[in-house]
Amino acid sequence: VAAQKCRKRKLNAILNLEEDVCNLQTQKESLKKEHSQCSKLINQIKQKLNNLYHDIFSRLRDDQGRPVNPGQYVIHCSSNGSVFIIPKHLAKSEQKQDNRKEQMTGD
Repeated sequence: VAAQKCRKRKLNAILNLEEDVCNLQTQKESLKKEHSQCSKLINQIKQKLNNLYHDIFSRLRDDQGRPVNPGQYVIHCSSNGSVFIIPKHLAKSEQKQDNRKEQMTGD
């Protein structure tokens, strides 16, 4: 009787584990689909952002009325919501400073 109960518990444990595996496989497939959808959305947003970036630079002019070169300038958004067009070399040095600040504060 003890052996039968032991075998029954073992069989129940195996059945429960098989059910868990099945549920996890279903969850995995669902997460794969969600990941795929998110990747597509991210790519769409990147494309829209790229289009917006090009549209903005196509409309910008310097002090002499010449088009602003997007190869030399970047759009910078500050933490307070202000938007600036700054030279790339300044943006890189500012980004390095921001990264140092984040490392120091642990953000």
